[in-house]
Amino acid sequence: MNRIFVSGATGFLGGAVVANLLKQNFSAELLLLVRSQNAYDGLERVRTNLRTLDVPATTLEKLTERNILLGDFTDVAAFADDARLSAVTHVMNCAAITSFGKNPLTWPVNVDGTFEFAKRMAEVPSLQRFLHVGTAMSCGPALQSPIAESWTFAAEDDHLVPYTASKAAIEQKIREELPDLPLIVARPSIVVGHTQLGCKPSSSIFWVFRMGQLLQRFTCSLDEKIDVIPVDYCADALVELLLKENIAHDLYHVSAGIDSSCSFAAIETAMAHGLGQEPIGADYRQVDNDDLAELAGEFETRIGPCNRRLVVRALRLYAGFADLNYVFDNSRLLAEGIPAAPQLTSYAGLCAQSTRHLSIQEQMQADFK
Repeated sequence: MNRIFVSGATGFLGGAVVANLLKQNFSAELLLLVRSQNAYDGLERVRTNLRTLDVPATTLEKLTERNILLGDFTDVAAFADDARLSAVTHVMNCAAITSFGKNPLTWPVNVDGTFEFAKRMAEVPSLQRFLHVGTAMSCGPALQSPIAESWTFAAEDDHLVPYTASKAAIEQKIREELPDLPLIVARPSIVVGHTQLGCKPSSSIFWVFRMGQLLQRFTCSLDEKIDVIPVDYCADALVELLLKENIAHDLYHVSAGIDSSCSFAAIETAMAHGLGQEPIGADYRQVDNDDLAELAGEFETRIGPCNRRLVVRALRLYAGFADLNYVFDNSRLLAEGIPAAPQLTSYAGLCAQSTRHLSIQEQMQADFK
């Protein structure tokens, strides 16, 4: 019998993974790492997150306090002796500090704590697979698209944000120092929204598209493409890689790839139609990254009250990624029989509708904690 450990169950992607596993009736075999004072409160945190994904109440009731392991990656020693870990067969490691800001916990959690946990699980005889969720952007800048799966990384100082540098560092550390760990690394590209729920579960990153639409300015050409996948597709692919008996590789992009990536023009058009508006079209202007600060005077009239300094910093960060113009090769994923990702244009209108009542500053909170 599979015993599945999931970290990050109260997060956006981790919650979608748990929702998938519950749909497959794995509730009795789940062990969920949750930061909380007690198991009851931890269970409620998980259930609250799953409600944003419209998981039915009858399904939520299948989770009990027995599914909860109290702890987090800031102090692995505090939960490492729990006997339930020694019965785990599969690990889905979604936990991470994903903020693009300068969060002081980024390295302690994403590298130090994650490694200590991986080291603990390497001692478990029953462990069949340790699936670590990275990020496709850990490859670093200045590469030629489409980006193939590779264990070669940019130097730490070359990364655009500490988050991607930390994700590259932990992959290298685990591979070099824990060679016996049954490691599979899955690197999602940009995860935005949900095909059925839009941005109800999380507005993470979608606000960048909405801001560009409202400002009618950004650093990209409307003809450029961006590699985006919805959270439910990403979760389904991760679970497939976790549980599939035989897989061909130890590293996969979970991405839109060449065929499912969309142009900014097509995305903006789908958003506009979802809002009952006309697309920007000829009113759009491409600007340089250095010119973004000059837009600050238009923020209040175009996007509403906000922290101007934070918005400019955020725009520059995301512009840096968008300007890479990366598409991530997904041929390995497709070869495993996993279907191609739906295009963002198929649900961008729903994302726009589900966030129309939120200010840009409220939407940004998911990415700047």
